[in-house]
Amino acid sequence: MPTRLLAGLLRRVSLALAAGIDMRRAWSGEAGRAPPRWRKALAAVGAGLDAGEGLAEALGRAGDTFPPLVRGMAAVGDRTGHEAEALRDVANVLDHAERTRRALLQSLIRPALQLLLAVAVVGWFIFMGGDLLGIGLKGPRGLVTYLTGLAIAVMVGAAAGWWLVASWRRRGLVRLVIERLPLVGQACRAAEAAAWCRAAALAGAAGLDAGRLVTLAAAVAPGLAIPIDRLEERLRRGATLAEALEASGRFPQRIVRAVGVGELTGNVPEVLDRHAGEFDDEARRSLEAVAQTVAWGIWALTAVVIAVIVIRFFSMYARLIQGAGR
Repeated sequence: MPTRLLAGLLRRVSLALAAGIDMRRAWSGEAGRAPPRWRKALAAVGAGLDAGEGLAEALGRAGDTFPPLVRGMAAVGDRTGHEAEALRDVANVLDHAERTRRALLQSLIRPALQLLLAVAVVGWFIFMGGDLLGIGLKGPRGLVTYLTGLAIAVMVGAAAGWWLVASWRRRGLVRLVIERLPLVGQACRAAEAAAWCRAAALAGAAGLDAGRLVTLAAAVAPGLAIPIDRLEERLRRGATLAEALEASGRFPQRIVRAVGVGELTGNVPEVLDRHAGEFDDEARRSLEAVAQTVAWGIWALTAVVIAVIVIRFFSMYARLIQGAGR
């Protein structure tokens, strides 16, 4: 379910529960006015609630409609009896994620338009019948070949993007490479740390123990997932949560220090929530720098293409004049 739609749904259910309305009735009202595409999934959740299931168990009937963070926080609400507060908190997190996503898309609009302009210019020259680029494509047939190549490149890029994300979450080779890139690596690390801190802050505020806190946070930041049995073993030996996280070797020192400060002061959720905002700002600045770099790169590529076209055009013109003179 889209983040914006999901956040609104959870917020309205939270308000209904806070007003004393039964969960089944509140959910039934939302299922009735949901977009047609999602009514079947919401109806399945409603059926689970009518059968006496908790909200987390009922959400599982809808498959992947609801992300792990929502299902995890619903389980927290079921166990603690604070369903309204849990749904309100996760709705706030989803709203923040949606604002971050929109800001990222807005920063990429200009580079995308520049890229489309460069592609259109090349396609126009090919269609006009002059092989000014020296790639053997000209006329309508050349344009079709050019557009086909672009479509294949887009599909390959989409598949490569999916593989890159999966490898990043599994901490594979791609992660080792991306983490060393000046801007992209910094943005990815900061965004992942922000997601982990925000989910952990929610779990801590709900009173979850360290194991469930780490499990819930890992649901939204798979790259920071660690074996829970090892974590709990270190905690039983007397280690603090910060020491257990540091021993895993997967967490940035800023998160480890934040957890340590929170444990010393007794306010881990507040400290993590504040650091989540700092990580978000860092990720936003890095992504804006990446977008600007991409924009300049596209302009440079366009300038090179135009320079090649101009040079080849005047070379062809010079050869025509020389031929006429002879």
